[in-house]
Amino acid sequence: MLSRMSFEGFGEHAIDFFDGLEADNSKPYWEDNKSVYQDDVRAPMEALLAELEAEFATDFGRAKVFRPYRDVRFSHDKTPYKTNCGGVIEPGRGGGAYYVEVSPVGLRTGGGCFHLASDQIARYRTAAAEEIHGEALAKILKTLRRKGWEIRGDVLKSRPRGFPADHPRIELLRHRSVYAVQVWEPDDVLHERTCLDRVRKAWRDLRPFNEWARDHVGVSEKPSN
Repeated sequence: MLSRMSFEGFGEHAIDFFDGLEADNSKPYWEDNKSVYQDDVRAPMEALLAELEAEFATDFGRAKVFRPYRDVRFSHDKTPYKTNCGGVIEPGRGGGAYYVEVSPVGLRTGGGCFHLASDQIARYRTAAAEEIHGEALAKILKTLRRKGWEIRGDVLKSRPRGFPADHPRIELLRHRSVYAVQVWEPDDVLHERTCLDRVRKAWRDLRPFNEWARDHVGVSEKPSN
């Protein structure tokens, strides 16, 4: 359950906590500084999401804060803790997302299709290839770029099978994931209530993109591992 305290910004030691964790990603450091994480990072993130739920979660999904522990089972990097704290409102992985993260980089917001299963990729490409829905996506991404968003994703080096090389939206069709990201370096706003306004405005920019993803990609129908 998310905290229902009023969001007043991330704590003054939030960035210092992650700087220290990057330097010493160990259980002793974590245990010695766990209260800083809880008070200056986790609790404010929960409060931020709780205040944004009324506008963004009603017909889209649910809010959650990601666990601080890394999944190291299949990773060469065995450090146990994430050096960021992320929160999201989403209907399910890949079907659009309102994302926010605090880390040593500062404040990151994002949205779109971060990870797509094979059935989602198929639906994404069908919609992107179609004239009306594909052109709508192209216009949405163009608007986001104009507003300062960076469009990222996993992109094939060649055209996807079944689509002509001269397709007018071949660049979009090459994507296996597609999402938008905007970052603010650490500043005073991070520690103030006005940080809520910053995230809210960013998420409003993302609404057309996320609604397109929800309507044309949706959540995966494949069984989870």
